[in-house]
Amino acid sequence: MGVFKRVSQVFQQKSNALLNKVEDPTQALDLSYEKMLENLQQVRKSIADVLTSQKRLEAQRAQLKAQYDKLQGQARQALQQGQEDVAKTALSRAGAIQPQISALNPQIDQLAQQEAALEETGRKLNSKIEAFRAQRDTMKAQYTAAKASSQALEGLTGLSDQMTDVNLMMDRAKDKIDQMQSRAAAVGELADSGVLDSPALGGQSDDIEMALAQGNPTSDVDLQLAALKAELASGSKPELAAAPAQPDQPPQPAALATPEPAALATPEPAEATTTLVVRILGEGRYRVPSTIRGALEGMDSALESALNNGDQSTFSMLVEQVASMVRGNGTELADADPAPDDLIVPPPDTTLEEAKKLFYSDEDTGTESKG
Repeated sequence: MGVFKRVSQVFQQKSNALLNKVEDPTQALDLSYEKMLENLQQVRKSIADVLTSQKRLEAQRAQLKAQYDKLQGQARQALQQGQEDVAKTALSRAGAIQPQISALNPQIDQLAQQEAALEETGRKLNSKIEAFRAQRDTMKAQYTAAKASSQALEGLTGLSDQMTDVNLMMDRAKDKIDQMQSRAAAVGELADSGVLDSPALGGQSDDIEMALAQGNPTSDVDLQLAALKAELASGSKPELAAAPAQPDQPPQPAALATPEPAALATPEPAEATTTLVVRILGEGRYRVPSTIRGALEGMDSALESALNNGDQSTFSMLVEQVASMVRGNGTELADADPAPDDLIVPPPDTTLEEAKKLFYSDEDTGTESKG
């Protein structure tokens, strides 16, 4: 599906990027070591439980054997006293105890074998933990050394963020110094050329120019009057000044080519299933019947059309209808439910601008949105 598939892809990309960013190899090694210690502790607990059961059966067997010996002694004593009936009763009870003792022996032997097997497993697991601990310490040391070396080399080559800021500040300072030196040189040239001594710039006037101006009383008005008299005497008429050109029309703004949004990926046919797991971003996950897939696909096409046409009202209405359909036909799942997401739909309050930013990534705008 177009919009839903794009949302699912963006959601997975953001999740993987976040996990890769926060994952620490040293913490992962420590967690693995703790899990192995927990397994070893569980094996030891199982050994203690098996040994407890074995000791309980051995105590029960010893008790039955003591009763058997006691009855045998009582039967012998009754025969010595001539009480044959009493001796027969004692032997009968002793005969009932004997099968119980025989039944306990294989159970005790089986528990002893289980205890031996668990002890062997515990020894192997303990050896494996010791080897992993040495390997963990080595790998943590290698990672720490590599990280420190990388940071040092980045600082030396100027690739680190801190050195980048320092280089930028140095470049700005150098530009300001060059600008100030150029200004100082320009002002020095102006001072040497005497331009700064002009009265218009507040400097002192040249005394030679003042003397020449006083010796030439003819003004500009007299010169213009003489030129006008010469034109009238020759009979020529002064040319009319050309009419001022009409002001240029303001340039019409060129029609802005509205880039069409990148075409959403054509959905591949999904396998027929009984139910679907749909996630509403920012709200929760729902298990819905697969019979509403066709309706969701139709609303997906309408969403894509509204997105392409920039129709905010239609887009908002459709997003709300999609969320309502999922809630009304589905059952909300618990956060611990391991079922994977089949579809991911945008939240009901998604705006058109947010949808464009979410669905059209930087790569899309550089490739698909052209022309």
